[in-house]
Parts: sequence; C-alpha cells; structure tokens
Amino acid sequence: MPARVAPLADADQLPELDLHQRPWPGREIAAGGITMHVRETPGPAGETPAVYLHGLSGSATNWTDLAAQLAPHAPGMALDLPGFGHSQPPATAVYGPLAQAEAVLSFLEGLDRPVHLLGNSLGGMVALMVAARRPELVRSLALLAPAMPDRRPDPRRMSDPRMALAAIPFLRARIARQLAEMTPRQRVEQMLQLCWGDPGSVKEHRIEEAIAEGDARMRVPWVGDALWLTTKAMVRVWFAGPNLWSLAAKVNTPALVVWGGRDKLVSPRLARRTTATLPNGRLLALPEVGHVPQIERPVPVARAVLGMWQAVESGRW
Repeated sequence: MPARVAPLADADQLPELDLHQRPWPGREIAAGGITMHVRETPGPAGETPAVYLHGLSGSATNWTDLAAQLAPHAPGMALDLPGFGHSQPPATAVYGPLAQAEAVLSFLEGLDRPVHLLGNSLGGMVALMVAARRPELVRSLALLAPAMPDRRPDPRRMSDPRMALAAIPFLRARIARQLAEMTPRQRVEQMLQLCWGDPGSVKEHRIEEAIAEGDARMRVPWVGDALWLTTKAMVRVWFAGPNLWSLAAKVNTPALVVWGGRDKLVSPRLARRTTATLPNGRLLALPEVGHVPQIERPVPVARAVLGMWQAVESGRW
C-alpha cells in the first residue's frame, strides 16, 4: 500500500533560509514543576506554539534553522532535555525516554495550552509517548526519523556501533576513553559522516559552531551518565519497555513522519510502517537525506510541517 503523502505549504510562505542564523537565545524556564533550558524563537502572539525535542547527544541548537523557517507562523521553544545541552540533570538521576517523556509532559502541562510537538530520533520517541499519554496537549505531531524499534536491526545503521556496546557495564570506561581521545573536530566530523546524507554540504561555520558546543559539552560533569544511561534505557524500551508500535497505533493526533533515505541510524524501511501505523500519519520522504532532516534540509521539512498545520486548522488533514 502506498504511503499517505504529506501536503506541502507553498515555498513563498517561508522566509529565505539564512545559513548564518545563530542559535536562538536560551534561558531556563520552569513549567509544571520542571526546569529546562529553552531556546525561544519569536513568533506571532496567539498562535499555537511549537515545541522541539532533540535526539540522543543533541541539544536545542539542532532546531535553529527549522525554527527560523517556522517562526512567522508559530513561536518556538526548543528544549534541552534533562541532562543534555544546558539543562541540569534530573534530580532522580534517572535517564531515558520514559523519564524524558515524564519531564516533557510536566513541562507541557505547565504551559497550560496545546502545542505543535516535533521530535527527532530519541526526541521522536519521547514525542510519541507524550502524544499517546496526553493527546489533549498535542495539537499536531512531527516525528523526524523517530527511534522506532526494528525487527531486523542492522548494526551498520547506528550512529556509532560503540554505543550499543556501551550498554555492557565493563566496556563503558574503555569506550569512554576512546571517545575522549578524539579531538572536538574529529568527533564532529564523525558525527557528520554518520548522521548526514551529504556531509560535504555542511558549511564550515556550522562545523565550528558544533565543535564549540561539543567541546563545552564534554566538560559538563554529568555528560557521561546522560549519554550512557539514556542509551541503555533506549535499548530497554526497544526490547522490554512499552510497545512503541502499539502506542503509535493509538495516537490519533495528526502526525507527520519525515525520513531520510540515507539514514544510517534508523532504517528508512521503517518510514512507511511508521506512517501506516499512525491512524492520521502522512509521510515526507527525502531520499538524499540522513538522520537529521531538520538540519540538512530545513526548507522542505518546514513546508511539510506548515502544510500539516494548515491542513489541521482547515480540517483537511
């Protein structure tokens, strides 16, 4: 069965892409008893806000360009999940999708209004859990290469195969040393090779931004726990946690699925299944793109997201 294709907004409804856009200013915001570091994008007052959730090892800066594209239509809030970016670690020291979904739920409850929820990779898994638990908080859902479990996992499709081994306790220290021995530029270049469909298209100033952010991140005392414990928790969810496919089948929220055909982390084979499982799912397939479509191709992603928002508002979704 062919996938249900997402409608696209007209390109002239978006601002010109500024590849020199700096990360949006951030500050700590408390809502629903949860405090997180949030990068805010100014937008029209009164419109439904967009809330952005990054992936494993990511941060709110992963949404800089997409948030800029959508800013004329919605104010944006890109969250640093607890323990990532500039957000403090959770007081419970419990990491993983379930704990992060609880934190996001509390934060959204504190906002006291529905939002457009967007998530990439781990953030997509978290967004799905949030929409399944509290659908009244989510006006629309955008899942960009969500970390869905695969019945036929391919070890080559991992951002770094060492991450799976990190779930084995006695290997953690050895792998951490190997990663620590890499220079900041080497870590960024490895990330580009594994997460982009076309690593050569990344501008040098973006690489320098990523190097600076990554270097600062490596000096945060809880970075190791945040990364390794979240990785272990993701594996537990895939194999012994809530069935994400069953959750997806119950999410009636209008949902956009975006997937890159060159995704090395989560198989593009799952794109159609994810779209078909969501009762109101639509698909944007980007054949030449990798695991972070919102960074690599912000304009077509923004057209699809805005197309969903417009279709939802007009009752055409």
